Amino acid sequence: MNNIQLVDVVGQYKKIQNEIDDAIHRVINSGQFILGKEVTVFEDNCKRYLNVQHAIGCASGTDALQIALMALGIGAGDEVITTSFTFVATVETIAFVGATPVYVDVEDTSFNIDVSKIERAITPKTKAILPVHLYGLPANMDDILHLAKKYKLFVIEDAAQAFGSEYKGKKVGGIGHIGCTSFFPSKNLGAFGDGGMIFTNDDEIEKKIRMLINHGSNVRYYHELLGVNSRLDALQAALLDIKLKYLDEWNIARRKNAHTYNSFFCNTSIKTPQEHFASTHIYHQYTIRVERRDALAEYLKAKNIPFGIYYPVPLHRQKAFAHFVAHDFHLPITEHLTTEVISLPMHTELTLAMQEYIASTITEFYR
Repeated sequence: MNNIQLVDVVGQYKKIQNEIDDAIHRVINSGQFILGKEVTVFEDNCKRYLNVQHAIGCASGTDALQIALMALGIGAGDEVITTSFTFVATVETIAFVGATPVYVDVEDTSFNIDVSKIERAITPKTKAILPVHLYGLPANMDDILHLAKKYKLFVIEDAAQAFGSEYKGKKVGGIGHIGCTSFFPSKNLGAFGDGGMIFTNDDEIEKKIRMLINHGSNVRYYHELLGVNSRLDALQAALLDIKLKYLDEWNIARRKNAHTYNSFFCNTSIKTPQEHFASTHIYHQYTIRVERRDALAEYLKAKNIPFGIYYPVPLHRQKAFAHFVAHDFHLPITEHLTTEVISLPMHTELTLAMQEYIASTITEFYR
């Protein structure tokens, strides 16, 4: 079987091609490519989808995190508690604003930040907690918010992999002080390029974010803040707004595919993703844990089965961030997970035959 994709963005496009093509032509004919009506409409629809007061489009998920930190005044001398088992942008942006990432290990089952270990990491320099809803599964937001209130900290949600996921009936990204997401093409809600969005229920934070994304300006050529250039393209907004209508349907399909994988692996030694009663997992990645992961990866290559390893090296072990931790610093669970995790093809175009082939190939490897 040679037609399996890790993420099938082309197959998804073909199902809604007429709507997408019409939107592209509409934007081109409008001559309005930066901000404007298309962005406003998409922001309004995202605001309603997440049930938040404000949704502000920006150029990428990475920018969303950096702007969130800037909006809260986090910088040199401040500490932000987060996870090392995540995409580089989570920690990269903390470093860019001059703050220090403080790592907490993750849970063995959810892969998300272990809330029971956060309190001991809090110091007088701590300004925020930045949980990541990894692979599409929400972190334990109740306990995170409790600690934030107790110590007067901000909570910034990295929901780049979890747009549409719910925690106790609330969409993630709209639970903390600020939520951030990415519309990178491979995401559940993916653009045809880069894009991101920032969410908040705070009017003052929203005003500051809107200035920050536009060179620190509220009125053209008058700059109140040191800002950045991070505006969402009208073309991306128009395409994403069409896709947003289908997102719940697509997320349900991904969950169905995940449960199908689970059924194929139920009598094997393979550790499948775990769901939690309080959360809705949307499976941005379907990530299993296996022994001899690297050998399995080579075997899958030979069988033309694509896969992803998210992530092979934790951020506290990366050269760019080595100066933030002591030489003997360890996160045992994180470090162990990076040797075991492998993500299988997961998208709405997966067929039962594809999943059966993938699962049987993996099962065969471990016989």
